[in-house]
Amino acid sequence: VRDEIHVVKNQKCGWDVKKPHSKRASSHTDTKAEAVDRARKICINENAECVIHGKDGKIQESNSYGRDPCPPRDKRK
Repeated sequence: VRDEIHVVKNQKCGWDVKKPHSKRASSHTDTKAEAVDRARKICINENAECVIHGKDGKIQESNSYGRDPCPPRDKRK
């Protein structure tokens, strides 16, 4: 199981920073940029995966901070 922090659109207004299956948000912001910044800081401290969603709920971006279970191969030769 990997640690994840999600940036999701709040149903009423603004953006939330949440862990999966949690009822409450770790943080609530007015803008997506603020939420992404807070989520990245949390992920760096917790060596977690930062998953950023769009307004439609679909995943737009995902970044690993810490141990990546499937690290990318080095493309340099």
